[in-house]
Parts: sequence; structure tokens; C-alpha cells
Amino acid sequence: MDTALFYAINGLAGQAGWLDAFMRFWSHPSPGWQGLSVIVAVWVWWKWWEALVALPTVGSAVAIADAIGAQLKHLAQRPRPCLVLPDVTVLGQCGGLHSFPSNHAVNAATIAAFLHVLYPKSGWITWPLVALIGVARVFIGVHYVGDVVGGWIVGLLMGAGSAFLLLRWHRFRPQPVPAPVPTAAVSQAPDGLR
Repeated sequence: MDTALFYAINGLAGQAGWLDAFMRFWSHPSPGWQGLSVIVAVWVWWKWWEALVALPTVGSAVAIADAIGAQLKHLAQRPRPCLVLPDVTVLGQCGGLHSFPSNHAVNAATIAAFLHVLYPKSGWITWPLVALIGVARVFIGVHYVGDVVGGWIVGLLMGAGSAFLLLRWHRFRPQPVPAPVPTAAVSQAPDGLR
């Protein structure tokens, strides 16, 4: 089934130049770092304390998730489809030897899950981008769909787990101390009425 899904998506490669360029861009979104730097600058301006604490946290989560992905590749040793399947359209370089999981999918899902836990409305933007990056990796011929889904699972666990741990730190988002509730005055009835 994984091979059939791979061919269904990769079979679209080479059919339209604009689609090939679009998928290549999202498979290696290095120009997107400029957009990401603008988002980070706005985040620091908008909620400077959260950004200054969360940025190193999500950076560490991505680094750890990427290392886990690399170790899983070493353990699974699944060859890339562009190395073993016939009639694969490869847009660019095939990449390393091993395919499972897709580290692009791992890293994108780590960031998306982290942001989604901190800012749930961000999911409307981040998760479609995660899906696009994953599909692009299959489209250009370097990963199976199963590699991408495996990467999403690793990234989801790492990103969401890191964000939940960060939210448990009481200094990250200090909760306002509730005002004391005034106690009801106890009315004392005169002795004769008791």
C-alpha cells in the first residue's frame, strides 16, 4: 500500500513545471527561513517573555527530534524509494541511504505541535504547512508516505510534549492571583431570638 501511495503521488511529478517548482520549494523550504525570522520578530514584539523562553525550548525539541529521527533511520534501514523502485521521478537529489522516518516531517511536526499547544489557533496555519511539506517529500521521490507519517508521529510527540512541559512551569505563563473572596458577614441574631 505504501508503494502504491508513493507512485500515486510521485506519478504527478514531471507533469507540470509550476507544480514541480512548488513542491521542490516546500520540500526544501530554505527560503522560508526569512519568513520564519519575521514571525519570530513579531512573536518577540508581541509576547517577548514567552518568545524568549519558548524559542530555545522549541529549538532544543527540534534538535532532539531530529536526532531521534536519525537514530530511527539507522535502526529501520529502509532504503529510499528513489534508490530501489523503478520509474521514480526524482526532482533533485535522492538524499541519504535511509528513508524512515522523514526528518523534514519530524522537524515540521515538532514545530507545529509545539506552537499548537501554546497557541491553538496557530494550527490553522502550521498543520497545512506540515502536510504540504510531507506530501512534497513524497512528490519529489525521496520518501514513502509511511516515512512521512512516522515523522509526523515523532514530531507530534516531541513538540506537544515539550510545550506541555513548558506550560507546567509556573513562571512561563504566570496566572493572576485571584482576588480574595470577601467572607459573608455572619449575622448574629439577638439572644432572645435564638
